[in-house]
Amino acid sequence: MDKLVINNNVRTLRFFKDEMTQKDLAKAVGVSRQTIVAIEKGQYSPTLELCFKIAIVFNKTLEEVFYIDNNQKME
Repeated sequence: MDKLVINNNVRTLRFFKDEMTQKDLAKAVGVSRQTIVAIEKGQYSPTLELCFKIAIVFNKTLEEVFYIDNNQKME
């Protein structure tokens, strides 16, 4: 099976949460701002624990924050 590409709505959710900064989100979930940047750009697939932490910050389900586009696969 090919590696799945995990997309996310983190940037949009930050905007709608009083324009939360990447730094603020990083602090809330215990990672660096660079990690949040990489997640938003789709360059890093976070651990399941980090996915849950991010979802909790936004009071959303995992599926509302992260999703897989079954038609898009990494080579």
